[in-house]
Amino acid sequence: MVTPETTPLRRSRTDYASTPMQPPTPQPAPRRRSRRGIGIAVTAAVIAAGVGFAPWIPSLNGVGAAWTSFLPWSALLLVLLGIAALIRRAWWGLAAVIAASVVWSAMFIPQLTLTAGAGQLTDLTVATQNIGATNDDPVSSVRQLMATGAGLVAVQELSVTVGDDAAAVLDGQYKYSERVGTVGLWSQWPLGQVTPLELGLGWPRALQATVHQHDGDISVYVVHLPSVRPGDTAARDQGVSELAALVAADKAPRVIVMGDLNTASTDPALKALTGELADSRQSVDGGFGFSWPATFPMTRPDHVLSRGMTVVSDQVLAADGSDHLPVVAGFSLQR
Repeated sequence: MVTPETTPLRRSRTDYASTPMQPPTPQPAPRRRSRRGIGIAVTAAVIAAGVGFAPWIPSLNGVGAAWTSFLPWSALLLVLLGIAALIRRAWWGLAAVIAASVVWSAMFIPQLTLTAGAGQLTDLTVATQNIGATNDDPVSSVRQLMATGAGLVAVQELSVTVGDDAAAVLDGQYKYSERVGTVGLWSQWPLGQVTPLELGLGWPRALQATVHQHDGDISVYVVHLPSVRPGDTAARDQGVSELAALVAADKAPRVIVMGDLNTASTDPALKALTGELADSRQSVDGGFGFSWPATFPMTRPDHVLSRGMTVVSDQVLAADGSDHLPVVAGFSLQR
């Protein structure tokens, strides 16, 4: 006989019903495609468009002009985007950054290999610099220009004190010269008619002169165009338009435009001018040739543009007290 103490307990259905059930183990949700790279990809696409379509970007009250003037530095933005894509493992973004880098390379890599002017003799050397109205040592600045052996020297921002000191030194080496406003031209050869030019300003800050060089006359423009400020590009745009019209109407077989144009050649605002003339830096490639600011050059507002001659060389000299670096270009007069 089985005693109650040894009888196994039986659980009723009610007992089972009252026992709490264990929650089912949650199943992982289906993995959705990562969207982490979309923002990077969109940004890279915008940069690529800004580089590829730079020649058609309007001024946009100075914003577009600033972008196109500092255009080569867009590479730094692409590097930062690439690093962000790698850190986040955003492969879509990385692919877009690589594509944008191809666009940048197609535009700028050809400028980084010296190709033009190899083996050609320099028949004419010219130098230009905005020596700075507050330059503490303008004499050293112009002496550096003279040391290049340039037959033509163009100087901008010849303020009252700076201009007189600089001119006194230049006059000692160059027999022929002309000053208009705050710009000046010094020449080894006689000067013909000199015409003051306003170019978007209410007073002359540019000049045109005929240089009677022994291989033939050269029409030379020394220019300091109006500055570009946020929301104010009208004067600069007018100055470029007037200068381009003068150059287009100039019948001289050889033309040189030198000076501070206050924007880079990648700025579409200069298209009317660079369509008539060859940019010395772009003609020889070999680098960007940044000339401003002197402490850490980031863009090239200082130019030597020409027609009727072959550009042989273009170099930017070291800082000498001005906030602009000097630009020196060499030409072959045999086309």
